[in-house]
Amino acid sequence: MRPDWDDYFIEIAKVVSSRATCMRRRYGAVIVKDNVIISTGFNGSPRGVPNCIDTGRCTRKELNIPSGERYELCEAVHAEQNAIINGSPERMKDATIYIAGFEEDNTFAEGTPCLLCKRMIRNAQITEIVYLRKDGSLLRTKAADLLDRKAAIIYPERRN
Repeated sequence: MRPDWDDYFIEIAKVVSSRATCMRRRYGAVIVKDNVIISTGFNGSPRGVPNCIDTGRCTRKELNIPSGERYELCEAVHAEQNAIINGSPERMKDATIYIAGFEEDNTFAEGTPCLLCKRMIRNAQITEIVYLRKDGSLLRTKAADLLDRKAAIIYPERRN
């Protein structure tokens, strides 16, 4: 059976994640506009910096730092960031980004972007995010909604 577009592009994001160089989680991102791939990215060390999987060292893992904390100790650039860096700014306007990730044990990782990636997605004028959830389902959301919800959680008294 022929997959719908969301399933098609999330499968490509899964394949892109296979190039990731992080020891903890592998993520892949695909930016798409009008059902055409604009850019891809995976998480890993910046160009010219040794990869964690090659050195066998992960500072956050060694310090037992939970997911989502102390990113300043991590060498990696996130998959979403790499896809945005590698894409044409003009083509990203009104595009969709697909994100898929895997834990060390190959189970699905939650694909919701971190706060910095949400800002970068918004700044790149990408309007929709489709990501793979830990339970294997897909979630489609507007980029603006993710930031607005986060702001409401951090600043519950704030009204826009």
